[in-house]
Amino acid sequence: MNRVHNNALAVFFAFASALTIAIGTVWRHQIVLRYNAEQQEKLEKREKRDEAGGQRSAGAIGAIRRPTWWLSLSLAWLAYGFQAVALAFGTLLVVQPVLVLSLLLTLVLSARVEQRKMEIDETFWATILTVAVGVLVVLGRPEPGAREASISEWLVALGAGVVVMGVTVLAARRQRSVMRAFLLGAVCGAIFGYLAVFSKTTVDAFVRGGVPELVTTWPLYALLGAAIVGTIVQQYAFSAGNLSQSLPAMKIFEPLLAYSLGMTLLGETFTVSTVWGWVLMALAVLAMFVATFFLSRKSL
Repeated sequence: MNRVHNNALAVFFAFASALTIAIGTVWRHQIVLRYNAEQQEKLEKREKRDEAGGQRSAGAIGAIRRPTWWLSLSLAWLAYGFQAVALAFGTLLVVQPVLVLSLLLTLVLSARVEQRKMEIDETFWATILTVAVGVLVVLGRPEPGAREASISEWLVALGAGVVVMGVTVLAARRQRSVMRAFLLGAVCGAIFGYLAVFSKTTVDAFVRGGVPELVTTWPLYALLGAAIVGTIVQQYAFSAGNLSQSLPAMKIFEPLLAYSLGMTLLGETFTVSTVWGWVLMALAVLAMFVATFFLSRKSL
């Protein structure tokens, strides 16, 4: 197969993925919240009857037993399918920023499901986040990479990530609800950042050599493993607090990891040529972190 680069198609399928992600995220989060509420109600009834209160399953795990959770998960796989198609047409530096739109879409959908209006500052910071990431694409004018990372480079990148994420998870266990949700969201975002890079290399392998090369490339199996672990961590992040406390961290660390690995391992580049251009991009990155901080303090 011949590789075809088409940024318009890449943006279209990436947006379709973002919308599907938003719908699935709100749905799964509602399932976890309802499960927790039902378990709490059962526990209160036991206490009223002076019965020994047994421990209840955490919503992150207990909700997985429900058929609706698995049905909602199918939307995540559909979204991933759209993302894979987008990556076949464009680079990580083009696709990932568009996927960040799922944050704004999720906040809008969540507010609608809960029958409330979004607050002005909530909308403001969500918009700042989206615009800031968009600046990186419009100003940066990403170009595809041509290099192929060695196994040793992959091992260093993966090893460093595992250590940092492991320490972050341990730190999250000692934090209160808001910070715990934020830290677990950051870990989840980082995992999905690695997943995005695995996806790009896997899609490129399929485009280059079809099914035979696809099934013999190791990133395919790393992709599957990252998808499973990422989904589990995501459920714990959702269960740790409100959606707006974990989701912004997920949505900012995913593109940052994908950007970094895409540039260092895959050779993707920005074509900024002026000092002021790089200054504006640096400000956009700063704006992303500031917006993420304030959004993480909001409560849906």
